[in-house]
Amino acid sequence: MTTRTLAVVSAGLSTPSSTRLLADRLAEATVAALRARGEDATVEVVELRGHARDLADHLTTGFANESLRASIDTVTGADAVIAVTPVFSASYSGLFKTFFDVLDKDALVGRPVLLGATAGTARHSLAVEYAMRPLFAYLRAVPTPTGVFAASEDWAGGGTDAALAGRIERAAGELADLVAARPVATGPVDPFADPTTSFEELLRGS
Repeated sequence: MTTRTLAVVSAGLSTPSSTRLLADRLAEATVAALRARGEDATVEVVELRGHARDLADHLTTGFANESLRASIDTVTGADAVIAVTPVFSASYSGLFKTFFDVLDKDALVGRPVLLGATAGTARHSLAVEYAMRPLFAYLRAVPTPTGVFAASEDWAGGGTDAALAGRIERAAGELADLVAARPVATGPVDPFADPTTSFEELLRGS
């Protein structure tokens, strides 16, 4: 059975967080959908809240510390990404945007991505479409047709809202279809990790 890696990026700021709750629900549904298609999956979560200072340092220095680099490699080396942000001022959060700003511009080309957002009111329900989707189109990723938005009222009854559950299941199925159609990701490539490659060959490749 093929094993896929799902990178879950959560930009929630509180603990617990409705953003992380939605991210977990989307990941669980995607794992189940992949297994229904004969594929296994592992999930790696990147909590951006813990990288706020790291990201600010990266913006000013151009370098990622070890912790942030590990999270960047998790996302860029995954078979698919589940990206979830709270909505602030009618758009994704600054923390969410900063993380995707520091990725290499080609890091997510062709990568399946499931988009999710949370907010206190349903007035922000279109933020996935008018804010998040253009960002990932610019990165040349492949977002699922269905994005998932959850307002506070969607979590009534412990998150068992039937409409929200339906959106999660549909989006997870779309992501699983995209992932199953792709070759298995090999992770970030480090040209210096191959001891058979000469320094002269590395220079020619650059």
